[in-house]
Amino acid sequence: MRFTVIGCSGSFPGPDSPASCYLVEAEGFRLLIDFGSGALGGLQRHSGLDQVDAVCISHLHSDHCIDLGSYSVARTIRPGGPMPPIPVYGPDKTALRLASALDADPAKDAEPVTGHDRQFTDAFSFVTITPGVMEIGPLRVTTALMNHPVPTFGFRVEHAGRSLAYSADTGETDALVQLARGADVLLCEASFLDPAAGSPALPQNLHLTARQAAGHAQRAGVGQLVLTHLVPWNDAGRTLEEASAAFSGPASLASSGLVLTLE
Repeated sequence: MRFTVIGCSGSFPGPDSPASCYLVEAEGFRLLIDFGSGALGGLQRHSGLDQVDAVCISHLHSDHCIDLGSYSVARTIRPGGPMPPIPVYGPDKTALRLASALDADPAKDAEPVTGHDRQFTDAFSFVTITPGVMEIGPLRVTTALMNHPVPTFGFRVEHAGRSLAYSADTGETDALVQLARGADVLLCEASFLDPAAGSPALPQNLHLTARQAAGHAQRAGVGQLVLTHLVPWNDAGRTLEEASAAFSGPASLASSGLVLTLE
């Protein structure tokens, strides 16, 4: 299983990275996890636009899904004609979210269908995900609800005895520890740093600090921790330092273009 970070910037694209987007490959199958703002450009450095087989969306905040709109255009308006539709697995109302971005009608089935409606209906077929286990190509994908203001799913992707867990966006939750239990890699959001003395308290049930991310990784007993959803204004060195103090295994920062091979 090969894993590539397309984008890891938190909440909005940074100067060095798009927002959240990750490419998982196994046996020639390519799964995108999240497709945040700016990710379509970065994706083309690592995959042809016609080589993606499926997409999983963790939640419907724009930094995790909005480039699906641009991708629908790329899949339908091309010299060789539309590409075949691919499945998009996402929370309830993912189709409506994308349709709003395109000013399209996801329920439209009368002929003729033109413009953005055609781009939308030709590009994707939508599957609503719920907590549980599903097979996507050769990959076994386990989903669990995280602790975020909108319905948000973390993912555990397994293939040939190897496993990658992804927190998506979350505050502290035992669900992440269970999802990541014994995984080879935990890709975990680390949006916040420890607050300085006298500074306002961090919002609850929204995001993790780097230290909290490491605490979840430690409790889950993962092989290594990769910190992601890195907000551009944070000090990256401090993010890694705070995480390393709370996790006994190897910890590192995600970066656009980072490739990990689990074999």
